[in-house]
Amino acid sequence: MQQLSIRARAFQQAIATFITTRRDEKLKNEAEDSPAAAKYDYATWLEDAARRVAQIQGATHAAKATHSSSGGSSLYIRPDDLPKRKEIGSHSLGSHFAVDVVGNAAALDVFKFLKTTVDNKTLLAWAEAGDPDFKAALSPDAQQAQSWITAFAGLVTSRENFSSHALMKQLYWLTGDEPTDDSHYSLLQPLFSSALAHTVHASIQESRFGEQNALARQAFRKRQPYDQEYQDYKGLAVRKLGGTKPQNVSQLNSERGGVNYLLSSLPPQWRSQRKPPVFNRDTVMTAFFKGVDAAFVVRKLAGFLKKDPPPTLETREYRQELEQELASALVNFEASVKDALPAGWSVAPTCHLALCEQLWLDPERAAHDEDFRKAYEWGDWPDEVAQRFANHLNAALRQAGLTAVADTEYTHWVRQVLLSVAWPVPRRRRAERSAGNE
Repeated sequence: MQQLSIRARAFQQAIATFITTRRDEKLKNEAEDSPAAAKYDYATWLEDAARRVAQIQGATHAAKATHSSSGGSSLYIRPDDLPKRKEIGSHSLGSHFAVDVVGNAAALDVFKFLKTTVDNKTLLAWAEAGDPDFKAALSPDAQQAQSWITAFAGLVTSRENFSSHALMKQLYWLTGDEPTDDSHYSLLQPLFSSALAHTVHASIQESRFGEQNALARQAFRKRQPYDQEYQDYKGLAVRKLGGTKPQNVSQLNSERGGVNYLLSSLPPQWRSQRKPPVFNRDTVMTAFFKGVDAAFVVRKLAGFLKKDPPPTLETREYRQELEQELASALVNFEASVKDALPAGWSVAPTCHLALCEQLWLDPERAAHDEDFRKAYEWGDWPDEVAQRFANHLNAALRQAGLTAVADTEYTHWVRQVLLSVAWPVPRRRRAERSAGNE
């Protein structure tokens, strides 16, 4: 009897382990010498597997993914053999892709067998390569081993006599001049790429449920820093194939539970540019605190203060962080008004804002309006704006359920907003400071 090499014995051990595991799964408590167990004899099972492998076909493009009753051909085409295009498609997979299987679901155990890995490659890959050690491990009879390895490699051998089917919904467009010549057509609706769908599914699953994203979400909930990448796919849709029997479509579809992700292809949602809320109102503060940015921070601040946090350094730092966010939102609001409107807009008859808010939001009007310039340079309008801010913030906190805010908080908000925002210092105060220093 031929002496097997160490590598051939590794193949033999992998094969024997698969067959034994398969037998134990199917027969459970059956005795090893029972009639039912006889078909799991090493050579008997391999011979049967080599026969049944013809009942399934390796595929990269599964016909039944388009329609479960399609009678057309599934295709096995290596992505490296496809034309290179700038668009993303099956050709983008290169040499790393998952082989799908279509055909008789009862023979899928043969495919699982061929997915067994030895030396970081599947038995299917070794069969395609005609590996001599794999061949030796199959059978001591060289002719029989060659027959079996050829049968296994045939799983991914391109078949001849391809056919389409009405239910495959393939659309061909005449691009030439001769409608009786197939080469004068272009295929507008290609076959479903199971290999590409499986790669996309694996990537999205890792992003949604992988350890890295789980740690990122945990850090977000605990308000802790996280310096790694976080991935998300917005607007995902799920297309279920095969109903309660996804294996009837293909093996990879069964492994995905019939789930096939579709990335969002919706057109952008254009938002009409809203005019700044400065006309036909007495103050902009109401609109500011109803805005998304400010309202979000107010809810966080109210929720935090309602917990009556202890007077610790951590409490003070977090509260100051929220106050800074609110001040930043106020600065952004100011900038959005100045960017959206021309200088001097506050002279419009529909502008009913208090003078302090006009001076705050329309400072360039001072270049053409002497009285306005004097009020801007000499007035106490920053204090007045800060007081209006504090009043409306207290009102927003009360509306959010924090009923205990009063004068103490009002004074604190005024001071904080004056410190946080780069307000101009009125000339009167500069003059008073200069006089005090003399």
